[in-house]
Amino acid sequence: MNCLECGNCKTNEPTYYCISKGDFVINEKYQPSERNRTGWKKGTKEYEIQRRKSRKEVEAE
Repeated sequence: MNCLECGNCKTNEPTYYCISKGDFVINEKYQPSERNRTGWKKGTKEYEIQRRKSRKEVEAE
């Protein structure tokens, strides 16, 4: 069985499809990454400024 270098095995996923095997494979080396929530949070200064600006644009239209 020759590897076709599709790159599926190189992604950090819990399972992937191997073309050369023609089947799904469970990745034993999978390491879940830590999720960081980013973006607007209600109450922060930047959020309130953006919210007021977007409301003014909607009212102007």
